[in-house]
Amino acid sequence: MKLHRLELTGFGPFRDRQTVDFDAFERDGVFLISGRTGAGKSSILDGVSFALYGSVPRYDNGERRLRSDHCFLGDPTEVRLEFTVGDRRWRVTRAPDYERPAKRGDKLTTEPARAELDELVGDAWIGRAAKPREVALLLDEVLGLNAQQFQQVILLAQNKFSRFLLAKNDERQQLLRTLFGTRRFEQYKDDLEQRRRAAQRELEAAGDQTRTLLDLAEAAASDDAERADGAPASLDLAARREAVGRARQRADYRVEQTAELRQQADAAHARAVAAHAELVERARTLDDLTAARARLARLDDEAPQITELIRRVERARAAEALRATLEAAERAAEALAAARLAAADADAGWVEAGGDGADDLASVIDDLTGEIARCSDAAEREHDLSQASARAAALDETTSRLAAESSALDEQLAQVPAERERIDEELATTSAQGARVDDLRLRRDELRAQSAAARDAAVLDDEATAAEARYVEVSERAERAAATVTDLLRRRFAGRAGELASGLVAGEPCPVCGGTEHPHPAPAADDPVSDDDLAAAEADRDAALQSAREAGDRARRLRLDHAAAVARAGGRSADDVAALLEDADAALTTAHRAARRAGELAERRSALDELDAAVNTERERLLEALADAREQAAVVTATVTRLEEDLVAARGGYASVDERLAAATSRRSLAVTVRDARAVVAEHERGAAETRTDLDARVAASDFADVDEVRGALLPAAELAALEKRRSQYEADLAATRARLLELELAAAGVGDERPDLDASAAEVLRADTARAAAIAAHRDAVNAADRLGDLLDRIDAAFAAVAEQAEEAATVTRLADTVAGRAPNTRKMDLETFVLAAELEEIVAAANLRLRDMSSGRYTLHHSDALQARGAASGLSLEVLDAHTGRLRSPQSLSGGETFLASLALALGLAEVVTSRAGGIRLDTLFVDEGFGSLDPETLELAMRTLDELRSGGRTVGVISHVEGMKEQLAAQIVVEATREGPSIIRQDAHGADA
Repeated sequence: MKLHRLELTGFGPFRDRQTVDFDAFERDGVFLISGRTGAGKSSILDGVSFALYGSVPRYDNGERRLRSDHCFLGDPTEVRLEFTVGDRRWRVTRAPDYERPAKRGDKLTTEPARAELDELVGDAWIGRAAKPREVALLLDEVLGLNAQQFQQVILLAQNKFSRFLLAKNDERQQLLRTLFGTRRFEQYKDDLEQRRRAAQRELEAAGDQTRTLLDLAEAAASDDAERADGAPASLDLAARREAVGRARQRADYRVEQTAELRQQADAAHARAVAAHAELVERARTLDDLTAARARLARLDDEAPQITELIRRVERARAAEALRATLEAAERAAEALAAARLAAADADAGWVEAGGDGADDLASVIDDLTGEIARCSDAAEREHDLSQASARAAALDETTSRLAAESSALDEQLAQVPAERERIDEELATTSAQGARVDDLRLRRDELRAQSAAARDAAVLDDEATAAEARYVEVSERAERAAATVTDLLRRRFAGRAGELASGLVAGEPCPVCGGTEHPHPAPAADDPVSDDDLAAAEADRDAALQSAREAGDRARRLRLDHAAAVARAGGRSADDVAALLEDADAALTTAHRAARRAGELAERRSALDELDAAVNTERERLLEALADAREQAAVVTATVTRLEEDLVAARGGYASVDERLAAATSRRSLAVTVRDARAVVAEHERGAAETRTDLDARVAASDFADVDEVRGALLPAAELAALEKRRSQYEADLAATRARLLELELAAAGVGDERPDLDASAAEVLRADTARAAAIAAHRDAVNAADRLGDLLDRIDAAFAAVAEQAEEAATVTRLADTVAGRAPNTRKMDLETFVLAAELEEIVAAANLRLRDMSSGRYTLHHSDALQARGAASGLSLEVLDAHTGRLRSPQSLSGGETFLASLALALGLAEVVTSRAGGIRLDTLFVDEGFGSLDPETLELAMRTLDELRSGGRTVGVISHVEGMKEQLAAQIVVEATREGPSIIRQDAHGADA
């Protein structure tokens, strides 16, 4: 951390703005802050502390007199500090609360405390926090030190200069943990403790699993003789495992016994089944023989019916040879009857049409054919007349239509000039309105963005309010947790005397006074505070602080996001932007409508011009078409007149030639039909006579007496096939039954006719099967029991191996966790973090001794001590002082004031050097020492100044506050604080001295 610039306004003894440029002393390395007593030298350090933490070292437990008493009521009070942490430059501005005149009336009002934190990004300062609480939270994260730690390593204020030297182990550990970032080692310890507990739980779980498997195995072997005789369940695991192994051996023996019994039962069952099968086969043979004899008798009874069936089939086959001739004669007779009926109908139609049955149909047909030819020619001319008449009517209609269209076009042409003028006027107006579309669209888009930002700002405002409430809540909880730790420390300190007294032994020296008599030992505290109590409270405090830091980060981010959203919204609310957006949308809609209307009007104007030209062209075309239509109408009218004269004779007595042609065609068709029907009747009469003669000849040559007997013998094909199939089946059944009967009689020849007792044999098979099933079940149960015990025994052995392995791992993890946590076998009772910090403290002491030897002329050196502390107090971070004159180690509290100053200064410089050398640590580039040099003799002061002068090569800057005259002579770079005659002090920075 490095300071650059400090501005003080209305603060402490300074009324007007005073500026301190620390960068001006960067080359010198050491500068002096001097001035008369009470002028305000320490107020410069107060301003630094107030800017960073909102508090000053001198007012921690008293009245906070931060505002200058020299300020008038309207004067401001403000402190501004620029500093760098890492590679980021910050500027914090802070003001305390103070009274000022009210804006209205003559009363006073309180100006609330305020704070702002900015970061330099490029060449511009960017705001990061704007409220005291937000600034404090962000600075905690940036600085990494609280106010107390800051005063121990950077701002070595009056009366607090030696705090780090004289601090207790716990307090020193908290500071070193922050400076070196060793909290992760505490996490390592916690992680190992969790692993230790987990290993113990896994070991217990493995043991429980082993006991569970043994319980299952013992339950499975509950019929074992040893278990049944009352083997104690309290045997150790190994003895119980041996008992389960013996039970497995007995189970294997039972498997062998049941296997032999099963083989015997299988053999008995096979013999019973074979005997029963033989008896069943004998009974089946006797039953089949009886059934075959009965079937043969039934077939003999059906023989007469089969003989009649055969005779009928033979008659049907003989009649089937005459079926085609019979059906041909019947079809000829039916066709003759149908032809005679059709001829009668044709004669009736001819008579009805005016003919005579004695007419010469051939002559009539010839005459009608000539008449039809003449009428067909006249019909064509009649059709031409019809088309010509229709053409004349169409031409008349076309002439009228063209004349009307020509008149309508003349009217349209008369309206075009007025419509063109109206469109031009409206087009000029709408074009001007439509030209604003792009501007209005940009305005609408801007308002939409502002509307979205306003809505985001409203949401973020609620979220920020909730986050700030959460921040207040967790901050209060953190304060309560810190107060609890403080209270426990006070109680621990109060009970320290009782703890020491409890360890006193008569005759042994007291660790405090060295006396061997203890007449009045302090009583023990009623509610002693243990290390675990303090550790738990500190853990709660750290967790609460972490929660407060996270809540502060969230609240800060939400406030920054809210401010950005308000800026994007232009400072308007969502309702205001919505009203403006509604007006913009309406204006844009109107402009869009006007633009579309302008486009429509332009298109209409072009269409109107095109229409004007097209109408003129169409008018000329209509006039030409009208003249042509009138000419064609005159020609068609003459043609109609000529055709009407030619067709008067061709119609005769009919209304039209088509009607006369239809009548002649119909009469000719009737004459042709009558002629054809008479010819068909003659043909069918000849065919019917021929087929009848052939049928009579074939019947006479057959075994049938007449045609009717033939018809009676005929059978349908399906019925004839069924009869033949029945005869074939009968003959096959008869042959098969006789062959089967012969076979069965031969098989039963040596058996006898008595049927065997199958029920008794079946009962014997059932008994053998029951015995076999019981043997199989017994063998299966024995095998299952042996397999289950074998499986459990394998799992038990695996569990034993796992327990052994888990026990070894748990022992290793437990030893490591106990060692890291400072428990046995750790003889120093020093946890891992303390061990790491002790190493860092050793380096700090080594760096401090390089300067302390010189400043004390070789008399004093600091020593790190890791000796065990009494009553379980934290060890490993103690400091002792070796006095070369006596050769003995002594407590830092035993040093005089000047000696304490030298040791504290050396330790502070050593701490700054070691911390700065650590990569990623907090770099301490600026240090302040407030007084203490007055307690040194001139020779020692010379040594101290020589040590400070050596810091120039380290790149650090050290500010020394002192009124010792000798220091003014040695330090050319100075800041002089002077009190003016009016009262307020001013700061004068000696630029010449700085350049010297």
